[in-house]
Amino acid sequence: MTDCTVLPPGGGEQLNVRGSVLLFKAVAASTAGAFSLHERHVPAGSRRPPAHVHPDRAEAFWVLDGEAEFELDGQATRAQAGSFVLVPGGVAHTFGATADTATRLLVLHAPALDGYFRELAQLWAAADPPDREVELDLMRRHGMRPV
Repeated sequence: MTDCTVLPPGGGEQLNVRGSVLLFKAVAASTAGAFSLHERHVPAGSRRPPAHVHPDRAEAFWVLDGEAEFELDGQATRAQAGSFVLVPGGVAHTFGATADTATRLLVLHAPALDGYFRELAQLWAAADPPDREVELDLMRRHGMRPV
């Protein structure tokens, strides 16, 4: 089983970002940068990422529990548990839980994006939320384009 990864339930690298808990199961270091994968617990009505574009990265969401709201190229849509949402590179998007229902998502980025989330978690660890421009600058440094 050389180079294989087996994690027990609850295993992985945990980060807290914008009130959400992210549990990384695969990161750039374990996938040679090909992808990162995390389980994300999003509280009802919590803050959403700024709408953004990944010019050269796909992002996929599988709604495991609850209900999520997505904005995809300006169009709002809801996705219930069991739904799958694929966002190709170049598509503006953001997402979050609904105002009254928490959600649990499986999120894949290809290529990997776990380094961004580590830096974002550090920003959000401060007593006050980071300034929006600081957060947008971090997105830009990791190849994302805020819209």
